Amino acid sequence: MKAAAIIGGGVIGGGWAARFLLNGWNVRVFDPDPEAERKIAEVLENARRSLPGLSEVALPDEGTLSFHDRVAEAVDGAAWVQESVPERLEIKHRVLAEIQQACASEAVVGSSTSGFKPSELQAGAARPEQIMVTHPFNPVYLLPLVELVTTEANGAGRVAEARGILTGLGMYPLHLKREIEAHVADRFLEAVWREALWLVKDGVATTEEIDEAIRMGFGLRWAQMGLFETYRVAGGEAGMRHFMAQFGPALKWPWTKLMDVPEFDDALVDLIAGQSDAQSGHLSIRELERARDNNLVAMMRALKGQDWGAGAVLNAQDRRLAGERSLDAAGDLAQPIVTLDRAVPLDWTDYNGHMTEARYLDAFAQATDRFMELIGCDKAYIAKGGSYFTAETHIRHLDEVHAGARIEVRTQMLLGEGKKLHLFHEMREGERVLATGEHFLLHVSLETRRPSAPSFEIEAAMARIAKAQAGLAYPEGAGRAIRAPG
Repeated sequence: MKAAAIIGGGVIGGGWAARFLLNGWNVRVFDPDPEAERKIAEVLENARRSLPGLSEVALPDEGTLSFHDRVAEAVDGAAWVQESVPERLEIKHRVLAEIQQACASEAVVGSSTSGFKPSELQAGAARPEQIMVTHPFNPVYLLPLVELVTTEANGAGRVAEARGILTGLGMYPLHLKREIEAHVADRFLEAVWREALWLVKDGVATTEEIDEAIRMGFGLRWAQMGLFETYRVAGGEAGMRHFMAQFGPALKWPWTKLMDVPEFDDALVDLIAGQSDAQSGHLSIRELERARDNNLVAMMRALKGQDWGAGAVLNAQDRRLAGERSLDAAGDLAQPIVTLDRAVPLDWTDYNGHMTEARYLDAFAQATDRFMELIGCDKAYIAKGGSYFTAETHIRHLDEVHAGARIEVRTQMLLGEGKKLHLFHEMREGERVLATGEHFLLHVSLETRRPSAPSFEIEAAMARIAKAQAGLAYPEGAGRAIRAPG
């Protein structure tokens, strides 16, 4: 198991710790703040509740978390060192020098800096090729984007290694080959922030009205198409060229104040802070974080269904985590086969915080799909005109389960012969049985929509499982509603 060192455990450093830890890395933290352990524990609590639910398969077993009194102890043996100390160049230089005195020469040293260029960080370093900018976005454990900014000193090999590690964490490394202050995303955000300050200062809009303008309108478009693709669509059938011809002249109109900054005096701070308190002051920071995480998970899961934007990144990570999906890789066929191993996502729960009844069926349906895939009824087979249709379903709800819980479904084939497929699923959280699902399916021709014989390969796969599972007892609860033995 690889180790990552987190130097600086604030909001960003804590998010990095959670991202690494929940993806199976051991994490070693240095932060002189006496409250660091408490703060990171609270970040981890949110991450454990939300991140696993983004995936349709289980994350790796969580690594171990340790705290250290010295930088040298934290970086010892680390393959990745993430620096997240305050945004002052002299502090970063001092900390990076201390890191390089003790870390392995082959380790990647990433900086979370939102403003400094990598060449500035590398200046005077013992091994400049080791240091690069890896600027994430909050919450680091959920948002995939990380700006990877490098110089020629880093070399192609180190850059490829960094990209590989970040991708393996389920992140999207945006490699910026030309350095600039504040990189790309924050330069864009700074422009929006600057204009928002003017709108508040001039009494045009309150903080709440500005936020509503973003989240009720263009923010939703940006979440899945960004800026330029949104405007390309706005150009209609004529596309981007038409959009620019139509709206380009507006750039000459004196609408914005992007080249000017309002004086950041006490009056402006008090005005904005007061409006912000009126807007959200009734909620604690932890409540706001949980609401943010709930909404991000729901939106990104929706994008997964479309395989678009951040959803495409999450789907790619699922495929990496799932590994080989074949009957030969399914383990001991003489035992019920693991057909689902995942966390309960936030949007699977109801007003009681429990997984809803419909989601038990959803989980068992996923398990059935996985079993079909194992015997050869996969997307390619279905595209050729054959599939299984569910004829009967019976679910027993035995215990409750909450968001973030890791559930496993094991499947016993009670009958797999000819057109008929009879499956019995058992859902567990650890040793606790949560539910059982019994499903009777018929193989059909998608052309005639009538029962038909499956392929020889599927028949052979079912016969192989039937022979292996012949010694299993008929499961308790089976046959009550669908088919009794004999």
